[in-house]
Formats: sequence, C-alpha cells, structure tokens
Amino acid sequence: MKEYSVDVQKLFLEMMLNDAQSFVRVQNIFNVENFDESLRDVAEMIVEHSSKHNTMPTFEQVNAAVGSRLQPVPDLQEGHYDWFLEEFEGFTRRQELERAILKSADMLEKGNYDPVEKLIKDAVQISLTKDMGTDYFDNPRERLMKIKDNNGQISTGWPMLDKKLYGGFNRGELQIFAGGSGSGKSLFMQNLMINWVQEKMNCVFITLELSEDLCSMRMDSMMTDTASNRVFKDIDNVEMKVKMLQKKSGKLRIKYLPAQSTVNDIRSYVKELEIQNGIKVDCMCIDYLDLLMPVGTKVSPSDLFVKDKYVSEEIRNLAKELDVIMVTASQLNRSAVEEIEFDHSHISGGISKINTADNVFGIFTSRAMRERGKYQIQLMKTRSSSGVGQKVELEFDLNTLRITDPGIEVDSSMTHTATEIMTKIKPGVAVEKQANEDVPAPTGDVKSAKLQSLLNTIKTK
Repeated sequence: MKEYSVDVQKLFLEMMLNDAQSFVRVQNIFNVENFDESLRDVAEMIVEHSSKHNTMPTFEQVNAAVGSRLQPVPDLQEGHYDWFLEEFEGFTRRQELERAILKSADMLEKGNYDPVEKLIKDAVQISLTKDMGTDYFDNPRERLMKIKDNNGQISTGWPMLDKKLYGGFNRGELQIFAGGSGSGKSLFMQNLMINWVQEKMNCVFITLELSEDLCSMRMDSMMTDTASNRVFKDIDNVEMKVKMLQKKSGKLRIKYLPAQSTVNDIRSYVKELEIQNGIKVDCMCIDYLDLLMPVGTKVSPSDLFVKDKYVSEEIRNLAKELDVIMVTASQLNRSAVEEIEFDHSHISGGISKINTADNVFGIFTSRAMRERGKYQIQLMKTRSSSGVGQKVELEFDLNTLRITDPGIEVDSSMTHTATEIMTKIKPGVAVEKQANEDVPAPTGDVKSAKLQSLLNTIKTK
C-alpha cells in the first residue's frame, strides 16, 4: 500500500491554501484525523476558518496561529492539480482503511462481527465526486434509449399488472407484497418464481418460514399443472414433466435460512452459489422481510419501525449490488382484517419499509373469492408509474396453486367500501340522497307497503 510521507501531506495543505477551489473539491472526503499529528493543527484551522468566514486563511495567518512553516507553491498548472486530486483521494482512502482495520480488530475480539464489513466497505468506497450527473438537454434521444436498454425491466408474467407498472419490475428495485396471515404472500412469490424460470431466468427463493421441501412441492404443482393432492400419486408424471421443463427453463434454487438471519447471510449464499455453480442470479424472492434482522445496527425485534427500516434499505442495496429483481413480502396489521381497500396505515411496522420500497402491493381475498378462484392485487405504491390506487384481478387454481392473469381490468371507481354496501342493503337504513334533495329516504317498511299495494292492483286487474 502506498505510503504518504509528512512532506507529501504538507504539500497537499500548501496546494489547498494556494487555490481555495482545490479544498472545495476535496471537502467531502477531507478528514483532519488523516493527517500526521504535526499537521493536524493546520488542517483543523483550514476547516474552521473556511466554515466560519467562508474563505481560506492565508499562509501568514496559518503560520502565525499554529507555528507552522507552510509556503506558497509557485508555478502551479492545471496538471498539478489533477495530480493533487488523484493523490489526495488515494491518501484519504488509505488512511480511512487503516483506521477501519484497526477498529475492526477490536470489534472482532469482542465478537461483534456484523459492523466490520460496513466499516471496511465505507473506507474502500471513499472517492471524490467525479460524476457530474445527467445533462438534461444534451441528446434526449440517447438519454431515453439508455433508460430503455439498461433499465433491465422484466415482466411479472401477469400482463394486466405489467400494464399498470408500465412494463413490469426493474432490476435493482425492491417490490413488497403485503397481506394478512394466510393471504397467499408465499404463493404469490412462488408463482413469480415459476413465471420467471419459464422465461429462462435464473432465480433464487429464500424462505425464512416454510421448509425447502414444502416450497419445492408447491412449485411442482405450479410447474407441472398437477393438483397438489395428486403430486405423490402421479409422482412418475411429475418427475417426467419437471425434467422435460428443465431443458427450456432457467435455474431455480430454493434455500431455507432461519428467522432473524441478515442480508449478509443472503449475500454470502448468493456469492457462493455463483462461485460454485457459475449461476448469475436474475431474480430473487425473500419470504419474508419481517423475519430478517438488520446487519450493522442492534435493534430490538419488538421495534418493528426501526428494524424494518434498516432491513428494507439493506435488501434494496443488495438488489442494486447484485443487479437483480428483488421481491419480498410483509405482514398487514390487525386493522386491515375487516378492510377491503388497503392503505399505508395497514402495513405492519409502519411506513418505514414503504418509504424504501419502489412498489408495494396489497393482496386482497376473501373466502368467497378464494372459492371462486379469485385474488385481487391493490397497487399501494409505485415509483415508475401512475398505478397507485388501481387494482388487478388474478385467477387462482385451488388445485395447482397457480395464479394467472385472465386479462380483466378492475374498474376502481366501481369499488365500494363494506360500510357503503351494507348501508344500501340493510332495511330501515337511509339510502343515499340525491343532490339538493330534502325528501327523507324511504324505510324498509315503506318499501314493503308500496310493494303490497302494487301486488293488490295487479290482482284486481
């Protein structure tokens, strides 16, 4: 590792005093602690003076205040400052990494392993801001084609949902399916896995709740169109169909991890999978978010708001890091039990995970809907489309557990709350009045009297 002597560090400070712009350009990574002890007073004065007076101190001010012997550097050209920026970045990264390693050693001795990776990664990733962002007016066509080509959008396998999302899910983003206990969160993610595997994508299904065997058997039903209660009876046909489908499908791995695992456990598994089997993962489902614990922060499992905030951020960062489609699920709270339309207040643990997610979907069904083979997806949040508040109805095969898209669009304006519906059908309850109408609404008794009168009239005739 390259060494930076005291003379080199002194030259850095002299070049900053020579040209204030040099200090401004490295200010985001400037750390007084990185300098040799003999130069820290100078570095500290530069920071304090520029912050307080909005200008750099002169050489005379610095030398008089801290007793240093810094001197102006003559004949500096643009190339000299290019060297300065490159070397100062390397110097800062080296010093921060050395300090992180020393701090990590203490943590390892105490058995505190989780924060070590973050410390090292933060130090290694230190850099100056070189990316100047996107020039909006420069070549709009090229900018739009870049988005189209590189966004990595993948269809969900359900066309009506794709339509609401303007095409599907994007790589590096986090999607959350929210539902109550037994609503079918795992089934939805397993169906997504089948949809994507059949499109020749490599998928990983991480389960923190169900066993690998149960997940695999469910997917056998979905993949081979075999009733779940006949999988063992038709085991020969199921085996043959799975082997035939393997030839035209992507890879699928199902991995059980214990509850309260971390994103680091998932990362390690995926890296090992890629190394040992040469598989580049395209899509990942984690069943489910609420059962994970954060990596770098100790949080009480009962503090759901904070825990889920860190976990959702770490899952989304993992999606970015691996460049995968990332899907997970979350529990709805008790207040959602009697509701037929979900909002953010119904998510267990609060809004922290919703703020992080790119798309959030509510899974709504009822006993009657399940008997008719129906599920409804409610779009609670979307970042890349205007689908919020819209709904998609999907068909569910009770035998094969397969969820499919019938291609029917739900008209959200026709949806009523349970209270509105009950108000209209309960006898003796006032029905909705016409605008500006003061006539009292008829009651159930009045309606019955009118009906009887009409029947008597018909008999007379």
